[in-house]
Amino acid sequence: MDYSDVSTIAAWVTEQGLKGASEVELMTGFCKACRDAGLPLDRGMALMDTLHPVHEGRAFRWDSVEEIETEFEYGPTSSGEAAASWQRSAFYHLWSGNEREVRRRLGFGDPIDFTMLDKIAEAGNTDFVAMMHRFSEAGTIGEMDCFFSHFATKHPEGFSEHDLAILRKLVPVLGLAIKCIALGRIARTIAEVYLGEDAARQVMEGKISRGKSERISAALWFSDLLNYTKISDRVPPEEIIPLLNDYSEVAISAIHEAGGNVLKLIGDGVLAIFKGEVPAETCRAALRAESLLREKLVTLNAARAADGRPTTDVYIGLHIGDVFYGNIGSQDRLDFTVIGPAVNEVSRIASMCRSVDLNLLISSDFAAAIPEDQRAALACVGRYALRGVQRAQELYTLDGARLNN
Repeated sequence: MDYSDVSTIAAWVTEQGLKGASEVELMTGFCKACRDAGLPLDRGMALMDTLHPVHEGRAFRWDSVEEIETEFEYGPTSSGEAAASWQRSAFYHLWSGNEREVRRRLGFGDPIDFTMLDKIAEAGNTDFVAMMHRFSEAGTIGEMDCFFSHFATKHPEGFSEHDLAILRKLVPVLGLAIKCIALGRIARTIAEVYLGEDAARQVMEGKISRGKSERISAALWFSDLLNYTKISDRVPPEEIIPLLNDYSEVAISAIHEAGGNVLKLIGDGVLAIFKGEVPAETCRAALRAESLLREKLVTLNAARAADGRPTTDVYIGLHIGDVFYGNIGSQDRLDFTVIGPAVNEVSRIASMCRSVDLNLLISSDFAAAIPEDQRAALACVGRYALRGVQRAQELYTLDGARLNN
């Protein structure tokens, strides 16, 4: 491989990184380009931690012959077998020490002392090199503090010093491109986790100016946990977060499965919307979410009761109306949410559930909008004046919607 090829490959990686190519495309294209230019690469892997509520990081692999999984996400490596495997790896050896590179000439008597080296050697590879490029404090996000990579060859003589010099010049370019793509992915993840999928999409598309909003018609959901204050007063403090997590998980997953978007977690409360052009369809989706939640609650409460942990119920208010959906706040602290009288109404409707001992209350507007085949299942609860709402209205529920006190 000639040094003139270095500029060509570096330029390609840079261009692909700027275009937004995926990490797999970058890794595959990089390894193939190096091999085509004469660098005897037969295997490669890149790895970088990320900022994600579930996954610790993502890895990308390439093999010149074997069909392998080219991309995978890995969980925490802080305990158990995952921690033991990580601590036996070449990457951990680099991360915990002062070296930036470690090499094992597998075909020439070097020890097979790192995780995966036995399989790499069994595949016929004669030489292995692992590299770490550490980020500065300014370039670190969470645990994403370095870029790891390793490469192997089946060449009878292994990597030459010229080969290694080429890799040392090119791998930092690959790392920068992959980090660029990873940062974009992290930004989307953070936005989706804290704003919700639809709000995150709009923010990532540039709708970030204060006061920028749109008027939409949506089915609105507001739910709360029954007796949350009493439960939190009588259980140990360390039980509160697991309880909130368990019940938030079933509520949020039910809403998402039915096509809704969760906008707010307000203590033990959940505010969500179901967007769509046809009111009957948005209402149908909200009712579908309510049904899914009830199914999930049966399973959750059975599991918690079996473990001797406190159980509860979820009460829900459903409404439909026009709201303003967009950015509200100060110049340096914005919230992407919904506002309008309908939002206030749905929270008041939900709070009425405890007074009438029902786990679901539906506004008259929502009842009028639902499909004909579902309207027959409604029962009128009565006419109520809601606190902070000018007009009294009839509220409805589904047959059998009783709170499990």
